[in-house]
Amino acid sequence: MDAREVGERLRALRKQRRTTLAELSDTTGISISTLSRLEAGRRKPTLELLLPLARAHQVALDELVGAPETGDPRVHARPIRRGEVTWLPLSRRPGGLQAFKQIIPARYPARDYELQTHEGYEWMYVLTGRVRLQLGEHDLTLRDGEAAEFDTRTPHAITNPYAEPAEVLSLFGAQGERMHVRARPKRADPNGT
Repeated sequence: MDAREVGERLRALRKQRRTTLAELSDTTGISISTLSRLEAGRRKPTLELLLPLARAHQVALDELVGAPETGDPRVHARPIRRGEVTWLPLSRRPGGLQAFKQIIPARYPARDYELQTHEGYEWMYVLTGRVRLQLGEHDLTLRDGEAAEFDTRTPHAITNPYAEPAEVLSLFGAQGERMHVRARPKRADPNGT
């Protein structure tokens, strides 16, 4: 790991995000002078410094240090448990849109659940089972094959009051990124028909 190369990557990421050293210092708790020396390649990039910077820039640590690609495109998901719900990450990069498969147990939660708000935008698709989506004034049941998308600043809750577990595919953009489907224009027929 070359300190100069890591510094160049750090500077490029900060400039790309239009962040000042002072703003990055506030976010990470790392002093402005240390950040400046890191970017100039005059400070050894330790794990203690790189981890908060990777979080702040929303990139994988491997990207900061220039680790070589493994060549294996598969995502090896490590399940994350949040209460009774299991989340399987389906994407590797911490920044931008994140893909998850959620396994929501039957009768979840067992008690009343408060609607939540946070920054971001979510698209969800029910793979199996049913879920209840409370979104602002709406109270909806989504069945397998149905999808919904919403701004997560709207008070919302996704629960499963039904007798069978549900599996949901979810795309989430913490910065409000939305899913875009790009359609290609129809190719012109070379025969003119």
